[in-house]
Amino acid sequence: QVQLVESGGGLVQAGGSLRLSCAASGTIFSINTMAWYRQAPGKQRELVASSTSGGITNYADSVKGRFTISRYGAKNTVNLQMNSLKPEDTAVYYCNVVSRGVAYWGQGTQVTVSS
Repeated sequence: QVQLVESGGGLVQAGGSLRLSCAASGTIFSINTMAWYRQAPGKQRELVASSTSGGITNYADSVKGRFTISRYGAKNTVNLQMNSLKPEDTAVYYCNVVSRGVAYWGQGTQVTVSS
């Protein structure tokens, strides 16, 4: 079983920055993909950024050039640096880890960007 603990959400003005962190613990064999998703009120959960064990990263078009995902394999940690935040980035952000074909989710952390 894998547990994910997220931190770093909060309230920020448009144009500001936040960094989210997610630490995985528990019985971890091999983590394939670490990712961040978000869900805004009334909308479906969407992929924000992902990082594979091979070092391949992927970003949603809406965050390219503003967000950076960083993965620290030895620590089973993944961060999301969010710069130039916009009000439309407001959502609950979820950490996601895939290990041996099983997906695990964090509890979510609220990010609110005021205009």
